[in-house]
Amino acid sequence: MIKSAALCLLLVVLNLLRVKAEQIYVNPQAGNDTNSGFKAQPLKTLAEAARRVNQNKKQEETTIILSEGIYLLTQTVLFNNDKYSLNNRLIIRAEVMPDDTDWTPSKMPVVITAVPLEPGVGGEEAKGIQPDVSHVTIEGLRFTGSPDYTYLDENNLRRSYPIWRDGKKLDDLLVTQCLFAGNVDVLPLHVGVIANGYGLVIDHCVFFNCKIPVVFWKNDGKAGGRSAMRYSLVYGGYFCGVWTTQGTNGDEFDFHHNVIANTSTIWIREKGSTRRYKASDCVFTNYNKLVGYGSGPLSGSDATSTDFLEMKNIQNTGAVTIERDQSKRNYLQLAEGSIGTGLKAGLFKK
Repeated sequence: MIKSAALCLLLVVLNLLRVKAEQIYVNPQAGNDTNSGFKAQPLKTLAEAARRVNQNKKQEETTIILSEGIYLLTQTVLFNNDKYSLNNRLIIRAEVMPDDTDWTPSKMPVVITAVPLEPGVGGEEAKGIQPDVSHVTIEGLRFTGSPDYTYLDENNLRRSYPIWRDGKKLDDLLVTQCLFAGNVDVLPLHVGVIANGYGLVIDHCVFFNCKIPVVFWKNDGKAGGRSAMRYSLVYGGYFCGVWTTQGTNGDEFDFHHNVIANTSTIWIREKGSTRRYKASDCVFTNYNKLVGYGSGPLSGSDATSTDFLEMKNIQNTGAVTIERDQSKRNYLQLAEGSIGTGLKAGLFKK
């Protein structure tokens, strides 16, 4: 009898904990921003979901669930309610995930950044989703390039950042099972993910024809979570495959099971960086340069020296083939029979 009562009490407590988790549904076709945000009454825009999240001060996990459809961002979607923890996270996810049995590429919510440009370094910037809080997961979404031109003039650029994090003290941003697809001529995607702070993890993502997939940017020089790039595919990067800075601690940076192909430079490091890194179990093929410097002109032997990069089990020959058939589950991922398929890089975890 005592055990039964204790079990009942435990179930009640667990149910109460479930109730405390905040869920907000968004549907760009059937939703309305005056709705409750419940599954039967979804919101219409991600901006309204962010507004409600920023107002809710309860210490609870938040999950924003996006139905399939097109999410046109005409303003930066800023999350600034920094109340989350490792176990109670802010999660922005697709309703149907790539590993679900009924998933198809067409069910990925498509996020288009058409935000008015603001002055930035060397030009103007458009920022899409800006999670300026710690302990965030973004998963199962597709991001496109900007429907704009890259060049303002010969010296100034327009930069599109679908995911941008500003705070240099922030920690723990997981971007997983997301697809970033651009086009240098008509839909330029400057950087898929650029984040200050610590603990930026890129996991099972695909970057197709992006200028720069990810920049592990600055922090305040103190302690923070490990950053990583793993099980990801970069194809057609017209500047580089990954960008690290002096703030990217090589001893706490995991880089493995990635495929980088048909890309100008595999690894760019910040000019003046003295960090050392390790790359293991990867494919690097069909590139112009293995390494280079960013944020400044190349100079001297250090410009192309690979001494900073310790490579283990790296394949650098053969051709990577991408699936172009939109009816296939692995659309814009490694085609059947391509080199690198054994690494399991791509959207699927199962």
